Amino acid sequence: MEQLHSYVMGKWHYGSGNPRIVSSALTNEGLYQLDSTGIDNQAMLAFGRDKGSKALSQMTFLERGNMLKEVAKLLLANKEMFYALSAHTGATRVDSWVDIEGGAATFFNYASLANRELPNETVWAEDDLIPLSKEGTFAARHILTSKPGVAIHINAYNFPCWGMLEKLAPTWLGGMAAIIKPASESAYLTQAMVKVIVESGLVPEGAIQVVCGSVGDLLDRVDYQDVVTFTGSAQTGQMLRATPNLIAKSVPFTMEADSVNCAILGDDVTPESPEFGLFVKEVCREMTVKAGQKCTAIRRAMVPSHLLDAVSQAISARLAKVVVGDPSLEGVKMGALISRSQRDDVQEKVTSLSNYCRVVTGGELSGFSPNGNEEGAYYPPTLLVCDEPLTATPVHDIEAFGPVCTLMPYGSRDEAVTLSQLGQGSLVGSVVTASTAFAAEIVARIGHAHGRLHILNNESAKESTGHGSPLPMLVHGGPGRAGGGEEMGGLRGIKHYMQRTAVQGSPTMLAAVGKEWVRGAETTEDLVHPFKKHFEDIAIGESLTTARRTITEADIVNFACLSGDHFYAHMDEIAAKESMFGQRVAHGYFVISAAAGLFVEAAPGPVLANYGMESLRFIEPVAIGDTIQVKLTCQKKVKKRQRNIEETPQGVVAWDVEVTNQEGNPVALYTILTLVARREGDLTA
Repeated sequence: MEQLHSYVMGKWHYGSGNPRIVSSALTNEGLYQLDSTGIDNQAMLAFGRDKGSKALSQMTFLERGNMLKEVAKLLLANKEMFYALSAHTGATRVDSWVDIEGGAATFFNYASLANRELPNETVWAEDDLIPLSKEGTFAARHILTSKPGVAIHINAYNFPCWGMLEKLAPTWLGGMAAIIKPASESAYLTQAMVKVIVESGLVPEGAIQVVCGSVGDLLDRVDYQDVVTFTGSAQTGQMLRATPNLIAKSVPFTMEADSVNCAILGDDVTPESPEFGLFVKEVCREMTVKAGQKCTAIRRAMVPSHLLDAVSQAISARLAKVVVGDPSLEGVKMGALISRSQRDDVQEKVTSLSNYCRVVTGGELSGFSPNGNEEGAYYPPTLLVCDEPLTATPVHDIEAFGPVCTLMPYGSRDEAVTLSQLGQGSLVGSVVTASTAFAAEIVARIGHAHGRLHILNNESAKESTGHGSPLPMLVHGGPGRAGGGEEMGGLRGIKHYMQRTAVQGSPTMLAAVGKEWVRGAETTEDLVHPFKKHFEDIAIGESLTTARRTITEADIVNFACLSGDHFYAHMDEIAAKESMFGQRVAHGYFVISAAAGLFVEAAPGPVLANYGMESLRFIEPVAIGDTIQVKLTCQKKVKKRQRNIEETPQGVVAWDVEVTNQEGNPVALYTILTLVARREGDLTA
């Protein structure tokens, strides 16, 4: 039996105490011994802070994003080794795909997010300038900086890969090191992935540590700059959240807990509707994927009363075709639970639920014959029906964390809403309906009780990722029993590992602090047109003031003919006089077109293309005879990753554009983005 080592302070560690034995879910034979005794938690935290977090915080967001991408590629290159280990958790190939390749996909997604949305800096200016004074010399904005602490991630057994990676991606992008505490039952898979990452040299020393076994007094030693996240049972999470040291030092604690998630079948659906079959399929899928061991699985399925029997029969028929057993055997569709103890826990919970429900299928181990080793942790898919769900309140609280779901009827939309809310908060709920009116009403009434709502109909079914699939661009978490926390959610997830600070000062000072120019800050000018400069040569705050142009009636008429926009305010003298403008005015889009004509350098140069326009606002109308002028200022620069040697290395430059009239008053404000060639590429031939 192998010893499963922890990786702490740059070394592999195995304790000298009484080891815990981890067994195969398929055979119940011992696989690994875990023993983490002897780890100096204070030293481990210091190592993560002084080595890992310090190094990560000195990297730009783009560099961190590139690191994520390279790690993801590495993990996929080693995926077959992970699949082999994952089989011992009882997972099928499909189950493992979600865990292993889904985890890598989360890294890819966050790497792309860093490339598209984040500055090539270590400081993140979160919002626009907030004026605080009449003359504009005193203002404020919010910035985000990396916490110098360590993120401690306490993870569940059901997703040993994805569960670690979906937290690591925003942690590393935020500039923090992490200590991973995987659940012991599947720690061998997490540890194998950490080992590949560490030995690759792709991440700074100390960026990741893993403890296989108990963490002892670790939470008693964290400090206010550290972060703790937890995924698992609500009971354990509440206990950890109440750790006196976490409370005393106001340590951020994010909890994502198991919840009794629901799916509601719309009252518009009939047995002949496509949505009827979709509901049945979705419930069965959530019962059998990962053998129902998902914090997002459907535990309560609510259907109109008159459809209860039809839905029950359809689900039972579909479940009858599910072959349970060793995933390596042909025809097997559902694997084992993580352990025999987990199987016994599920049986205990099903027995408790049976006091309020009738068993339609499954529900007992006696007579159940899996297609595999009888010693494995197999459990039959179990469908229960609770005929009186409004009064049998324990069915909304007892969760069998396995292939178990309870059907419950509702007589009205009010009852459906009430049943949903009896779950006391969940990670996700599904609404299966063809009626937009039903979906709009139900979502508005139950949204407060769910972290995510999945609306399923025949139109979305082909591409839907499903009820139980958290996505990196969406928040994963929920209120109440679900823990009250949020994970992932794109940019939101990164901010959890950074400190938001309101900074006050002059615009010039705020521009220097935020690493991007803001209106009112000092600018510089150069005799060389900025569009003649390569990416590296353009300075933040570099400005160009253009020549002037007087707008004529011919301009307006020609633009109207060219664009087809003959709106009365531009073309009808009488109507324009009676309008809010009091006279004919130029098209807004002509004004910005004319502005481009003033600031664009016509000759070929490092500027490759117009990349887009943002935040366009028309401040004042431009009338015939008005004269416009443009001030173009480099606001910020984002270096783009060079994908291959043939691609021109480039970056995106954001230019603040202020168009003024002859009185010096702004008539249009916006930002344009240009692709600009870089002198130096990332790749060499």
